Amino acid sequence: MKFKIPLAWLQLAQQRGRFLIAIAGMAFIVLLMFMQLGFQDALYSSATSVHQRLRGDIFLVSNQYQALTSSQYFPRYRLFQTLGINGVDSVSPLYLQFAKFKNPITREKFPIYVIGFEPGRSVINLAEVEQNIDKLKISDMALFDRDSRSFFGPIAKNFKEGENEPIVEVFPFNDLIGYRVRIGGLFSIGPSFGVDGNLLVSDSTFMRIFPNSRPSDMIDLGAINLKPGADPEQVLNSLKASFSNDIKVFTKKQFIEYEKNYWSQRTPIGFILQLMLTMGAIVGVVIVYQILYSNISSQFIAYATLKAIGYENMYLLNVVFQQALILAILGFIPGFALSLGLYKFAGEATNLPIVMTLINALLVLVATVCMCLISGALAIKKLRAADPADIF
Repeated sequence: MKFKIPLAWLQLAQQRGRFLIAIAGMAFIVLLMFMQLGFQDALYSSATSVHQRLRGDIFLVSNQYQALTSSQYFPRYRLFQTLGINGVDSVSPLYLQFAKFKNPITREKFPIYVIGFEPGRSVINLAEVEQNIDKLKISDMALFDRDSRSFFGPIAKNFKEGENEPIVEVFPFNDLIGYRVRIGGLFSIGPSFGVDGNLLVSDSTFMRIFPNSRPSDMIDLGAINLKPGADPEQVLNSLKASFSNDIKVFTKKQFIEYEKNYWSQRTPIGFILQLMLTMGAIVGVVIVYQILYSNISSQFIAYATLKAIGYENMYLLNVVFQQALILAILGFIPGFALSLGLYKFAGEATNLPIVMTLINALLVLVATVCMCLISGALAIKKLRAADPADIF
């Protein structure tokens, strides 16, 4: 049995220059979609990186809460009231605020996110924090995020090279007087679109860094740990019934989803990424449509001839859809390969978690095939007009 080369392939490959340009165009659209999805995932992953590492089953925030990086505090006694709810085991207050971190080399100041908590038990679920929790019990001691952006200075490098507890200065915003803390250890959370670096301190050190920023009995976040066997939903409903409208109550999953929704729906960057992804898909449909329409126009007499010798419209339509599928697959392969390289480059340049996932790879592949099939469906209007009389 002879191997038959599909007519769709022969028509596409007949003009190699146009064919290669078509594949390059599709690869660019695939690359564009991958980068937009990568940055979108990095946005959500980095924005919820602290949430994901918090130790707790239920979380309390102010009813004015919008995002973790926005300072909306509430009375600490409201958190301790939850100890009277059946199923609640322990609570941990957290203090969150931006400060200015002075680069010890350049003396420039950059915003850093300061997280304060009671060091009796770590509310941050990281092995490095657990190992250094006793250091935070010492006055004016801090842990520095080694993945913070480079403009904070060589803090992590100096610490690794054996510098004994380097001293740095931290300034409250709108304050010219800084507070000195010693770096007693490192941890890894990483920056986000709203945070360039992180600093962990005890609650007492936090209050000394920000002496006038808030009353001492105000907290930003309350973490609640439940007793073994307690029903989270039942406790959640009990907490909601106990509190008035001044407190919001979330499970950990709801807390993470709330943050994602904030960044996707209420910030310009979330809107822009979604808009660009939609525009990329539309541009992809237009490009493939132009390619297929041009190919049909150049082969119009050939299609009319095929009709004249008895081939039905359905056969010719299948040829066009096969061409669309070929363009989708051949455009996806180089686009995927280029995306891997750009993901690595962008991740190293921004310190953001830009990684290729199987879900995104499948999503872009399906989207590419759908784009090409939609373009094929639009282009066949020209093919339906092919008349055998056109060959004479």
